[in-house]
Amino acid sequence: MVDLVSPGVAVREVDLTTSVRNEPTSIGGVAILAQKGPVDQVVTIESEEQLVNIFGKPNTTNHQYWFSAASFLMYSNTLKVSRILTTGAVNACQSGTAILIKNDNHYEYGDGTTGPFTDGSAAVGIVSARTAGAWGNDLKVEYCNTADGYSQAAKTTTSGTIAINIAVVPLTSATDFNVGDIIYLQEADGQKYRITVIAGLNATVVRYPTTTAVGMASAIATAVNVDREWRYADQFDKAPGTSQFATDRGGVDDELHIIVIDEDSGITGVEGEILEKYDSVSKASDALTDNGNDNYYADVLFAQSSYVYWMDHPLGATNWGSAAKGVTFTAPAGLAVESASLGAATAQEGVGGATAATEGQRQTAYTDAFGDPDTEDVNMVIAGPASIDDAGATTHGVFMTDLVEKRKDCVATISPDRSDVVYVVNSYTQTTNVKGYFDALGSSSYTVYDSGYTKMYDRYNDVYRYVPLNGHVAGCMARTDATNDPWWSPAGTVRGQIRGSVGLAFNPSQTERDTLYRARINPVVAFPGEGTMLFGDKTGLARNSAFSRINVRRLFLTVEEAIKLAARSVLFEFNDQFTRDNFKAMVDPYLRDVQARRGIVDFLTVCDESNNTAQVIDNNEFRADFYIKPARSINFITLTFIATRSGVDFTEVVGRTG
Repeated sequence: MVDLVSPGVAVREVDLTTSVRNEPTSIGGVAILAQKGPVDQVVTIESEEQLVNIFGKPNTTNHQYWFSAASFLMYSNTLKVSRILTTGAVNACQSGTAILIKNDNHYEYGDGTTGPFTDGSAAVGIVSARTAGAWGNDLKVEYCNTADGYSQAAKTTTSGTIAINIAVVPLTSATDFNVGDIIYLQEADGQKYRITVIAGLNATVVRYPTTTAVGMASAIATAVNVDREWRYADQFDKAPGTSQFATDRGGVDDELHIIVIDEDSGITGVEGEILEKYDSVSKASDALTDNGNDNYYADVLFAQSSYVYWMDHPLGATNWGSAAKGVTFTAPAGLAVESASLGAATAQEGVGGATAATEGQRQTAYTDAFGDPDTEDVNMVIAGPASIDDAGATTHGVFMTDLVEKRKDCVATISPDRSDVVYVVNSYTQTTNVKGYFDALGSSSYTVYDSGYTKMYDRYNDVYRYVPLNGHVAGCMARTDATNDPWWSPAGTVRGQIRGSVGLAFNPSQTERDTLYRARINPVVAFPGEGTMLFGDKTGLARNSAFSRINVRRLFLTVEEAIKLAARSVLFEFNDQFTRDNFKAMVDPYLRDVQARRGIVDFLTVCDESNNTAQVIDNNEFRADFYIKPARSINFITLTFIATRSGVDFTEVVGRTG
């Protein structure tokens, strides 16, 4: 109540409009081995293209993991991905001992053991690759630090006659040039050349920009002046100089150009392909663009580059990283072009050899990413391949079961081991293998088992791959959420179609499907003319219960999550009739809506003195009980066709033929 000291009108508000909100139910989660990408960080992926950009393409060793993620993205646009950290993972660097930089947060703030790396103390050269893995060894970064580094006229002269098609140019001072420079011989043949090798006073050249690997287009006389320019000068409008920001503060020569290149073709498939370029960034730590954006080159690389981190200023550079006021930024001695070819990183995406992930490392990735339901919201956790080495171990399946049993707010989709079904020619053996794998896993309504592997086309490598079906099964659930609701079955010809499948490693027959279904395993089958589909909707619960069906489990997960979040509005209120009635008035309309959408047959909400007794109230508790009759999916159909004589009245035989 508002206390008025003198006559007046006080206004206050009481909000009784709180309602139960429909929460998203199509969020997947997976841990993968990848060529690149941050580690110890969950990244939300919206498409296969984004998966490639952040974590790289599939290859022979990681394709089971990669396609488990990509399969889900065929059905949904929200997948949370955690990269598995393997032994020896490091970021490619220019020099020194390569280090691991897990992610942006590790780079900026450290992890309590290593980092941060923003102070130039790592001693690995001027830049490192943005993420761990051998992919970074293909990177090259060049800085053009001054106007002289950009281009120079009559820098030196030739020191002898050069015959036509000779590829070596003798110079009076070869130290004035860099490999890669473009040179132009004044008063000569009008052709430009690119330097490929410098040995002593001799520069080996090829014609530029043509790809003709020969030297002089015509004979060259003695003592011709030589102009040079930075190889990438044509990528920028002007030479670096002094920015307006530095000029206004009395600073000099703060600008530089930066270019990032795929030096060895491993990233784009094209040697020397330009990946990124940064025009007229500043060596001044406080530099801003005309629009007020940060222009300090180290910060620009951190904020914008997809390929590299800044690690240190070049050796011999003076005042780089200082504030602009009254400072002259001096480049290292020489041609003022700093070149860094990265290396020293090893492959981290393998499933065999020294860089293979262990099952412990994979479990760490899942636990750190998805172990805490309050940290990461996921509805389906995708197991990926059953074992690291395709040896048939059930350790991962047991772990995934424990993970979702602990969370109790999502389901795990699990496939058998690759060795159980792929290239196993006898379907009886395949059935026995699959059943044996899942028999070893404990009973849980939070798990969903499938029967094996599907063959998919890998367009990145032009081959076919066998891929676990668990990404597709999770995708069928996500598609069901989009087309209907979570409490609809994701199986069958309507919602259970498997996308991208060109064949199954194991296509069980009716008898084999009977065996699998009794063992809690959902067969995936290919019917002629009908496609490949999920043909079962059981959970991994061993006992006969409503929760032995996917749609019922997901109905309760959806309702529980929505009402749990809504119930937070009751925290710290009084446990009295008003609060209880208000809570009931909030949740009952939501449950009626679910009922109207065919998820519930009937329900009853009890939230009164019968379950909120004096003892409960004195313990500062609040209780609500929900009695729900879930809608059941059809699993078994019996069609009876009865032949009768011509003169029979149907009313005489109906009811007598059961």
